[in-house]
Amino acid sequence: MNAVLIALLVLPLAGAALTLAPVFGPDAAAADRRALRLNSVVTGAVLVLTVVLAAGFDHDEPGRMQATTDVSWIPAIGVRFHLGVDGISLPLIVLTSLLTFLCALYSEKRLPSGEDSPSAKSFVGLFLLLEVGMLATFAVLDLVLFFLAFEIVLIPMYFLIARWGSGAKVPAANRFILYTLLGSAVMLLGFLLVGSKAGTFDMQALAAAHGSGMSHTTQVIAALAIMVGLAVKAPAWPLHSWLPDAHTAAPTVGSVLLAGVLLKMGTYGLVRVLLPVVPDGTTTLAPYLGAFAAVGIVYGSLACLALSRAGSKGDLKRLIAYSSVGHMGFVLLGIASLTPVGVNGALFANIAHGLITGLLFFVVGALKDRYGTADLDTLAGSTGGALYGRAPRMGALLAFAAVASLGLPGLAGFWGELLAMFGSFDPAAGLSRPAFLTYMVLAGVGTLLTAAYLLVVVKRVCMGDPEQPAPVAELADLRPYEAVSWTPLAALTLLAGLWPALLLGLSEPAVKLLLGGG
Repeated sequence: MNAVLIALLVLPLAGAALTLAPVFGPDAAAADRRALRLNSVVTGAVLVLTVVLAAGFDHDEPGRMQATTDVSWIPAIGVRFHLGVDGISLPLIVLTSLLTFLCALYSEKRLPSGEDSPSAKSFVGLFLLLEVGMLATFAVLDLVLFFLAFEIVLIPMYFLIARWGSGAKVPAANRFILYTLLGSAVMLLGFLLVGSKAGTFDMQALAAAHGSGMSHTTQVIAALAIMVGLAVKAPAWPLHSWLPDAHTAAPTVGSVLLAGVLLKMGTYGLVRVLLPVVPDGTTTLAPYLGAFAAVGIVYGSLACLALSRAGSKGDLKRLIAYSSVGHMGFVLLGIASLTPVGVNGALFANIAHGLITGLLFFVVGALKDRYGTADLDTLAGSTGGALYGRAPRMGALLAFAAVASLGLPGLAGFWGELLAMFGSFDPAAGLSRPAFLTYMVLAGVGTLLTAAYLLVVVKRVCMGDPEQPAPVAELADLRPYEAVSWTPLAALTLLAGLWPALLLGLSEPAVKLLLGGG
């Protein structure tokens, strides 16, 4: 199985390199079609390998690192080429492979277009390089490799926004790269401090040591640097301000991958690195992380409520971006509780948010393509958008994703947020219970505000009089390629909601091992 895991990284890297070779023919249009087909084939093969990896995974021991490769890479500084998966990383690898494949299928029929956009070969090369970085982030077990994988994704996503985006795409891309590079630099300082004091960058060895050999002050400084760097990517309030602009300007597939995978890289790093490697420092900083998480939940929901009001000229993609700030706040709150219940809830919410928000951005991106805008006032018109009457299948999918996002029981959005609040109700020893009870109450208020703005959006966009003049003469309903790209996300959202043990059974043993110093 270690060969399968290596192939997961090598295959998209080889596909990205192939786009640089003159193998697509002299005809530009034909070359673009072949490149887009290559994108679907490579990402499809990666998804098949991911299914093989998941099928061969020992589900009786999800806490044990499996499919491992561990060889010396840079002996001078002790860096090793160390890969592996456990019950924490496997669901994220599956989610990444699925979303990239669905985005590749979608792009084959609906390639993002922008001013002076280069050829489809460039798009495919960047897309596959992005997949390499995302998958590697969840598979590597060395801090230096983690940093490199973390950085690989930045350049492809920058160009996907700056060249294939819309609106103020270049300023949005610049802000994205500036924030994330600065955050990564701070994170690297924390990694170097840990490596210099512990004598290794190996994440398994550091987790087994559980902070021994590092003083409390060293752990606090390292934890602060690592936490700030990862919080930028999460994103945690108040380091979130790059996200709404990036989502508003990004093409549809860029928004799907940004929300569905890139945000998870930050929260995954908090669980994989912060909790087991510098536990004393994390305990000291956890109340502050919980406070920022609770504020982010309420702030994100209030921002969405303001954007959803009639006459506010709110962009629907921007609204969903702010909703991600709130939803990721629940993930951060669960992690800050330092309890198995809270951390498991955070990991579940990670996957649920990737599925639900990916579906939301797909649907809203399609609406923007049809209407030429994502402005909510334009979409709703004077009496309501009447999507149920004009495009009932799209209306049903938008409503489904909205009620899943607000945490309706029986759908994926419910369990992660519930468990995160449970973790906050009874935090780990050494944390202030009154403070975390306050955070839990704020999170509960956030769930009410989330329901309010999402129901307002559904009412304004989906309901109304279909006989009234529409912003476009004819609104096409769900197209076949859209159904193929979106249906798996809706089905998995329902499956995860009805069968939460599918994910929790994988993550629970691994989380207990990390929290206990395994």
